[in-house]
Amino acid sequence: MPSLPHSFSRDSIDWHPERDKLYAELHSRPFKVIQTDALITHIALLCNERQRIEQQTTLLAFLQELSIDVERCEGSCQVYQTDDLLIRYEQHLEFTTLTITERYHSLSAVAPFSKSALQRLPYDWFERFPGRVIAAFHLHILFTPSASLPKPQTLKTYFDNTLMVGSLPQNGDAQIWTNFQTHEDGFGRFLVFNLNMTKGQMGRMVQRLIEIEQYRLLTLLGYMKARSLTSELKKMDQALASITDELAHGCQSNDQVLLNELSHLAASIENIRAKTTFRFNASLAYYDVLRSRIEELKENEVSGHLTLKEFLTRRLSPAINSCTSAQERLENLSRRVNRASDMLRTRVELSVHSQNQQLLSAMERRSRIQLAMQHTVEGLSVAAISYYTIGLLKLMIDALYELGVLANKQWVLGICIPVVVGGIWWLTRRIKNKYRALAR
Repeated sequence: MPSLPHSFSRDSIDWHPERDKLYAELHSRPFKVIQTDALITHIALLCNERQRIEQQTTLLAFLQELSIDVERCEGSCQVYQTDDLLIRYEQHLEFTTLTITERYHSLSAVAPFSKSALQRLPYDWFERFPGRVIAAFHLHILFTPSASLPKPQTLKTYFDNTLMVGSLPQNGDAQIWTNFQTHEDGFGRFLVFNLNMTKGQMGRMVQRLIEIEQYRLLTLLGYMKARSLTSELKKMDQALASITDELAHGCQSNDQVLLNELSHLAASIENIRAKTTFRFNASLAYYDVLRSRIEELKENEVSGHLTLKEFLTRRLSPAINSCTSAQERLENLSRRVNRASDMLRTRVELSVHSQNQQLLSAMERRSRIQLAMQHTVEGLSVAAISYYTIGLLKLMIDALYELGVLANKQWVLGICIPVVVGGIWWLTRRIKNKYRALAR
């Protein structure tokens, strides 16, 4: 392979600022490697940003109690280990996980679940660790030849004699038993027998198993929310049907009441959507991850027992359908409220338009009356102005008669009357026509 020219410099290239992070992201959560018998405890906690910071502080404190030399805890995936103990802390979008793995050379003499990896951690650390636990379970892992596998009936005692789910993942190279229930300590249980897996295969299979149980519970959070909304959505549906019926058959005097009811209903629906959209979408995303992990197990059936895929699919598919149905009902209610609002707005607009027409008709009638009155007043105004003008002229004519300028004052006054009346009428008409032209 030819070498690069000596003039080549890594610093001379304009690298994308996120390039190194993109490379690192693929390796940020490495698979486990399980090469011996082991006890594993996995805990998933829902938490906020403040609790995440507190978790880092608490984690650092009990790592120091375990004599693990760490200056500070940071990163989305943190792994700390001693000779026989491994602690893995991961941060996800809305939850964090803590996985404690205790390695043994042999656990064949130890009864399953009589011990747990939690016993290696400092006293009361669990109570001190911030967050709300959503998933918590133990895994007991044994490397066992096929000929030494115990019978299912014997294993049933480790699961409180309840119905067990069995699986032969990776085409029979391992055997898994669980009952997907909690026990007296509040933790779930998985019993895993490694029949013919390498340490890397076993680590990947255990990681998938952990994620299956973790995402199963996270998926069901959306279902619980959907189930709690059933009665409320039914009431909203009935309320909207009642409003729509009132719109179809009621009188227009109720428009303001209907508008208030629709506004309240729309606000309630949008409030529920704001609170549940993330939860429903998260459940759908978790379910997709869950199905992917189940498919990667490549399961076979164990002596007539339900496999993990059969059990989880039968339980979770209706739950996811409930989430989807609740989400669709909310969307449908929102659309129906919008349509009802449009109808009510149209009805109100038509009512306002009719009222405007009536108002305009009334204004037109008043304008005609005002015009008639204006013509009447105009005639009276001409008469009044003419009367006062002629009175002034009479005084002036009397004065001229006394001075001897006029010989017959009655004749002059008679001539002035029609001239004054005509002039005033003409002047009034001209002023009215001028303002009418300006109004146009």
